[in-house]
Amino acid sequence: MLGIGRTKVYDLMRTGALRSVRLGGSRRIPATALTEFVARLEEETDAA
Repeated sequence: MLGIGRTKVYDLMRTGALRSVRLGGSRRIPATALTEFVARLEEETDAA
């Protein structure tokens, strides 16, 4: 959905920029987390 690579997604999750949840042995990113992440990016762009 974001059009970025897997490595970048893992980096964003590791730094806390993209919220994720653990489900069994895997990580999942809720749709609301994607919406929040994009909204923060838009705010940063508007502020610049």
